[in-house]
Amino acid sequence: MSDNVTLARESDPAVPPYDYNPSAWSQRIPICLVAFVAAGISVHLSLYQWGLIDSVFDPVFGDGSAKVLKSDTAKTMYSILGIHDASLGVLAYLGDAILGFAGSTRRWQYRPWLVILFGIDVIPLGIVSVVLVLCQAFVVGSWCFLCLVTASLSLLLVYWAWDEVRVSLTYLKIVWTEHQDKGLLWQAFWGLQNEQLDAAAEKLLSREVK
Repeated sequence: MSDNVTLARESDPAVPPYDYNPSAWSQRIPICLVAFVAAGISVHLSLYQWGLIDSVFDPVFGDGSAKVLKSDTAKTMYSILGIHDASLGVLAYLGDAILGFAGSTRRWQYRPWLVILFGIDVIPLGIVSVVLVLCQAFVVGSWCFLCLVTASLSLLLVYWAWDEVRVSLTYLKIVWTEHQDKGLLWQAFWGLQNEQLDAAAEKLLSREVK
């Protein structure tokens, strides 16, 4: 058993400044599961906004959810985007899950573009969720229980996803600092491999774990 653990650690090493690998499945699977839960909740909210169900689940604020989801603010967003905000949430959370499952446990080096795309999907969604919560408080004047749940899940996803994004950006920064070569940086971004890029990755791995 100890030999298996040692081999697992060697093939899936910690990536400084963390004492773990942010691209490991143990880190990414919880993100994907939370994203699927958030997508499922958003489906329920979306069905209500589209008028496909007559009520929305809210054990805390009663008809507050209905007021939020059918508010003038929600209608304005729909008129601008052509799609309800809850439906956008479904797409975004499913995107989080799909991007979270893609790639190997060393995708921070071999697929930086994928990790950064993952971050672009996760982090802005967290910001938007916070903005929508503020709208509930200061514009609509009502609260939506499931909206607050998905907003909390969004912030949790941001917290979990940032480590991997940071590691990929650090790897790219090392490549640029060491070589000042845009072409090489572009190769690193797309996950190509050569001696220079492997050396940059090893330099990151050799840093002190805090």
